[in-house]
Amino acid sequence: MQPDPRKVGEAREWLQRAIADLESAAVLIGSTPSHPDTALFHCQQAAEKAWKAFLFWHDLPFRKTHDLRELGSACARLDGSLSSLAERAEDLTQFAWVFRYPGGLQAPPREEGEEALLLAREVYEAILARLPAEVRP
Repeated sequence: MQPDPRKVGEAREWLQRAIADLESAAVLIGSTPSHPDTALFHCQQAAEKAWKAFLFWHDLPFRKTHDLRELGSACARLDGSLSSLAERAEDLTQFAWVFRYPGGLQAPPREEGEEALLLAREVYEAILARLPAEVRP
């Protein structure tokens, strides 16, 4: 039986938006001057959207949240092999807001952005590997 085309389309859209965030983060980290603070935001967003793609595909409702602990834990309950990655990705949650507004923390070093990008890519790739080919962008 073929999956519902609307379900395939929406799951794919979550993944397309995640890859757009990964690409944006890579550009921001690689630019001169680099912008790791904004790149970190995109890393968090990429991981969030990848987790949501997985939950959506498995018909597991999720609330509007940036909390990667909540989303990753829900994914790990569906696939226990995601547990370790979900725990590591929790650290990206703070980047949904920490550098987004004036008066916050000082901009992080480029290396922190590079590490976050590797982790966000790992989340994306792990989810991609667990979804059927027709969902992949």
